[in-house]
Amino acid sequence: MADTEKPLLIKRYASRRLYNTETSDYVTLEDIAGFIRKGREVQIVDLKSGDDLTRQYLLQIVAEHESKGENVLPISVLTDLVRSYTTNVHSVVPQFLAASFEMLREGQSKMMENMNTFPNPMAAMPGFQAMRKQQEVFMKSMMGGVPGWSASGPEQDAGGADAAAGADDLAQIKKQLAELQKKLSKL
Repeated sequence: MADTEKPLLIKRYASRRLYNTETSDYVTLEDIAGFIRKGREVQIVDLKSGDDLTRQYLLQIVAEHESKGENVLPISVLTDLVRSYTTNVHSVVPQFLAASFEMLREGQSKMMENMNTFPNPMAAMPGFQAMRKQQEVFMKSMMGGVPGWSASGPEQDAGGADAAAGADDLAQIKKQLAELQKKLSKL
């Protein structure tokens, strides 16, 4: 069994192919993204020079997802990131981003814990369960790539029929969001 405490070592060969040292096979960028989504740290190094290429490949994964229409980063954030490279602000940006993502993870976990804790006085409210399910679907779509988080809360898995229902709900929410974006663009 692989030691998941230390980063998964991926070696880049001169041919630019990426080699998983644990499973002794070649992997793609999508495979690496999958490892990260599951909570695994990765380290990508050049076989010949030993240079750490992790940052370069992580940026490439983000860029590919953004170019496929999976827009997570608003234009204003991307613009501010570009600006931070040309000002003295770049020294605080990494710490700020890391702290922001940590706060987001903690806040989402606490919110889901509170939603799943009963007795909840709001649970008796008509429509509460439907609202709760919709919120779980939304949270799943927002936090799906964050290690240790699932729609049913931190470190829990929604299984079988619940996952299928969640996927249907997610598709419906995405459709509604697309319709809203169309209406906004017309204004």
